[in-house]
Amino acid sequence: MKLNLKNIFSAAAVALMSTACIGDLDTIPLNETEVTSEVAYGANELAYLQGLTKLYAQFASNNTDDIIVKDGGSSELIRTFWSTQEISTDACKVGWGNDDWAQDLNNNTWSPAHNHMIYSVYIRTLQGVAYVNEYLRQTESSRLDSRGVSPELAAKIQQFRAEARFLRAYFYWMAFDSFGKVPFSVEDTPIGGGNNPPQKNSDYIFNFIVDELEELAKDGSAMPEAQSNYPRADKGSCLGLLARLYLNAKVYTGTEMYDKAKSTCERIYQLGYSICPDYAALFRGDNGENAAARDEFLFSVAYHSENTKSYGGTTFLNLASVASEDGDNKWWTIIGTKGGDIAWAGIRTPYEYVSKYFNVKNPRYDFNPGLACTTEELLTRDLGYDVEDNRGRLFYIFGREQDIKNEEELYIFLHGWSCLKFNNHPHNMTAEDFEAESVKNTNSDIDFPLIRLGEIHLIYAEACMHVGGDASAKLAELASRAGVAPTAQSGVTEDWLIAERARELMWEGHRRTDLIRYDKYTSGDFLWKFKGGELNGKALDDYKKVYAIPKTEREGNPDLEQNEGYVE
Repeated sequence: MKLNLKNIFSAAAVALMSTACIGDLDTIPLNETEVTSEVAYGANELAYLQGLTKLYAQFASNNTDDIIVKDGGSSELIRTFWSTQEISTDACKVGWGNDDWAQDLNNNTWSPAHNHMIYSVYIRTLQGVAYVNEYLRQTESSRLDSRGVSPELAAKIQQFRAEARFLRAYFYWMAFDSFGKVPFSVEDTPIGGGNNPPQKNSDYIFNFIVDELEELAKDGSAMPEAQSNYPRADKGSCLGLLARLYLNAKVYTGTEMYDKAKSTCERIYQLGYSICPDYAALFRGDNGENAAARDEFLFSVAYHSENTKSYGGTTFLNLASVASEDGDNKWWTIIGTKGGDIAWAGIRTPYEYVSKYFNVKNPRYDFNPGLACTTEELLTRDLGYDVEDNRGRLFYIFGREQDIKNEEELYIFLHGWSCLKFNNHPHNMTAEDFEAESVKNTNSDIDFPLIRLGEIHLIYAEACMHVGGDASAKLAELASRAGVAPTAQSGVTEDWLIAERARELMWEGHRRTDLIRYDKYTSGDFLWKFKGGELNGKALDDYKKVYAIPKTEREGNPDLEQNEGYVE
């Protein structure tokens, strides 16, 4: 059963975590020459499952053994990648003015100098690749034979290896989408002895990932069948990442591949995924246990308030979205996270974004909408503003200010709208029932969807716009859920896609990649507040489409070339 798989995953993860965060990763040695690796793995299935769990845990890891940061929680991969994808765009601004990284992302003013978030994305992704490569070395057939692994377990390990290869593909995608060219290695790349992995450009890594994913997704591969392995990866996960790669192929390789994006979506439609009728439920604390929500997920990162304690991921998206004053000092009833911590008052959505894409009207900043509640109540209660799109009902504006009029207000959290899309309340529990519960969790139980069917529908519509075809029925599913009029394929334009992806995929870590694909990210014709460091925005130099290779990594590896345009 899927729920049991999640429990097994969480239980295995416990063996790899410290009391405060994901750490203590010495259970399975990573050094190829470490003789105790044979003892650590042996012929026991749990050891191989724990080794695989380490790879999944890389998305949520707070471990700082091999990363130079002050705060392990804020270096977690989901949190850092999300920050570089959303805060650097029109979708989000962060109010922590004392943090240099926040100023850089708010204003698009980063450089090769140390930036906590950009550095962490670089390290966490390539660290994940290194972990996968070592896992694949340690699970080669010859090593399994030498340890006396049974044929039955060896067959299971082939599945584990397939999942590991998918994870490596995902880490590589995050890395080259962010940095363009990165060090490249696989399990048979020589290590040690002064060997540095060669730096490869994005089209080389793109082709490698595509070949890997196509092989993993084909019939007869060791990859689990779609919807059989939650929250771990399966063939649907492979095809979902493939569709995203093909959609962005022109950015990565210079060649459009919309035909392949379209055909890959059509392969996904044969796998039995379905749109969850309740949009808000996709991002609630029980989304991993809610069958209707889970049926939309192609790949997610599982968070558990006890087993994956982290100040990253969906805990970050919960706590940083509200202030302690919210909800009459009951901020936990707004976001569904209770405990001894306080709200962080960090990230919010600029009013211009919600006004432009959700067409909100009549905001009343002195109106308190009350406590968070079931989705049914959420769709009918007065929020203090008017909006027709149900996806636009996930904001909190009580006590806020509409405008950010100067740099000082950029770092005042209450200037902007709180996005409560990620909410730890179970989807069918009232605020009163939640408040009465004895369990008080500071950390989140919300699984973070990395790939879901809503994204696939929009990829399909965009591909059809370029190469022909009709996604009208798919778009009608999204429109029906949002409570708005459907858009026919004939109405799909680039401007419509920019807006619809802003609505459907808001705060899911896509915005920077989307704006680059539409050639809007650096454009002077598409501005937002503080783009380029100016109040009303300005054009960016095109080299800002990729981040700088961190200076610390260049100092440690002189073979690395800096991305063009960045001056050290």
